[in-house]
Amino acid sequence: MSAHAARSSHSPRSASVSAATQLSPVYPRRAAWGTATSLRAWQAAALDQYMSDIPRDFLAVATPGAGKTTFALRVATELMTRRLINEVVVVAPTEHLKYQWAESAARVGLQLDPDFSNAQRDLGASFHGACVTYAQIARAPMFHRQRISSRKTLVILDEIHHGGDNLSWGEAIRIAFSPAKHRLALTGTPFRSDTAPIPFVTYEPDADGVARSKADYTYGYADALRDYVVRPVMFLSYTGQMTWQTKHGEIMKATLGEPLTKAMTAQAWRTALDPNGEWIRAVFAAADERLSRVRVSVPDAGGLIIATDHASARAYGRILAKISGEKPTIVLSDDAGASDKIARFSADTSRWMIAVRMVSEGVDVPRLCVGVYATSTATPLFFAQAIGRFVRSRRRGETASIFLPSVPQLLALAGELEAERDHVLAVADESDGLDDAALAQANREDHASDEVDGPGYRALAAAATFDRVVFDGDDFGSWAEVGSDEEADYLGIPGLLDPEDVATILRQHHHAQQKKTPRPAPVMDSRRRSEKRKELASMVSAYSAKTGRAHALIHTDLRRACGGPEVARASLEQIEARIAQLQKWFVGRN
Repeated sequence: MSAHAARSSHSPRSASVSAATQLSPVYPRRAAWGTATSLRAWQAAALDQYMSDIPRDFLAVATPGAGKTTFALRVATELMTRRLINEVVVVAPTEHLKYQWAESAARVGLQLDPDFSNAQRDLGASFHGACVTYAQIARAPMFHRQRISSRKTLVILDEIHHGGDNLSWGEAIRIAFSPAKHRLALTGTPFRSDTAPIPFVTYEPDADGVARSKADYTYGYADALRDYVVRPVMFLSYTGQMTWQTKHGEIMKATLGEPLTKAMTAQAWRTALDPNGEWIRAVFAAADERLSRVRVSVPDAGGLIIATDHASARAYGRILAKISGEKPTIVLSDDAGASDKIARFSADTSRWMIAVRMVSEGVDVPRLCVGVYATSTATPLFFAQAIGRFVRSRRRGETASIFLPSVPQLLALAGELEAERDHVLAVADESDGLDDAALAQANREDHASDEVDGPGYRALAAAATFDRVVFDGDDFGSWAEVGSDEEADYLGIPGLLDPEDVATILRQHHHAQQKKTPRPAPVMDSRRRSEKRKELASMVSAYSAKTGRAHALIHTDLRRACGGPEVARASLEQIEARIAQLQKWFVGRN
């Protein structure tokens, strides 16, 4: 949004702030980002706890989508009205979030300047405070320290875990805001993979003597799910055989999700995400079909593809435009109009948005219902923040659907979505004096770990196969061909159902799929059948590249032409018949 929009329509300080504090602390039916006219039960409870002590430091941990912004702005208006503070400073991770905070604050009567710079000395007379970024503070921590030292300031540290991102950010906010009268820290994901302490966060030893972060108020995903504040998430994972060439020219093959070394998993994963491969096209087609199904009951439902880099995002955009028939919104971090693109997408009813990291955290697009995790980042922090873009509930019955590669790390994170974590400063020493850890590490080490890097690496082929659905910590379904009836059953689940109903339907599809799996024939050349399946898959990929027709649609055409079940259950003779048919089509096109 523009700076003008953030500053417009403000009234005198005393009247606007006083009005904002008269909000009834009840549970609302719906609360948009930072704009609630009443408080949810957890927000009211957290506010009561805060106002009973009015501490200098307070850490609120609330799952993404629960309404941390509304809670923080209510604290700010309460303190301002009681004249306990006379200025508010919001520190956000990104430029986009500065403007989002300013817009939300304006709706409750607080005028925060999102364009405040390190070159300014004072705020304009109409402002109650400023919105800045962690990077901005890191560039001039002493300037901000001196500025707030003479004021009664509330500092709101949004997504405080960024205070541990690197020494410069953490030390900068410690220097800048140590003199602040009050500090309110917010996060949806307090855990980090490193042990860098986060400023203004309390750490206490657990039973094992390990220092863990201690929140003053916690509202987890499981709590929010029970209160219908957030949506449940259904994860649909896809596997498939990947083939690639290392930088030294060696040809490698692996099935995504098989037990592999860390490096081999990374290489197979990267191959799956290659824009030129069939895997990504098949998954995009499935996700678009799922979005169409959801839009039957949720007409404005939107989808988001999270890409690894700019080049992939642009390539994905071209693929998705052909599949969906609609050009997607592409948001890149170096795009000066990125924030405006996100705002327009949030307000319209278009189908898809593709982004790299611009919407991984804090950005609010409530209509996002379907996502594709097409990035190679697998840290718990990034995963939780990315999934947080889809969980904001607008009405009861909405379920988020996330498509992802069958990578063990991702499937584990999907299965533990409701787990509550704290930031751990140190790991307890469990050594028995023997170097078992070093030995285990050596056994796991893949000396080709850098084979995926360098000019010689090349993705060669990436087939897609439906793997399973992860929902509420359980797995449903098993391998099925892309375009099969089994896959269609899971893609066609209605978009507006209570979680219990979703689980019931998933169990029904799972049991039906198990019953349909045929017993092996008494006599079958299994090795030859496997070879013919690979031959067919290779020919389908080649035909797809030649014609531009999706892999799944070619398989459907072959089933119509030759009869029989999908490839997973087809006999050797049926597979050979499809190979012969495909050869005829090749000849016909030549």
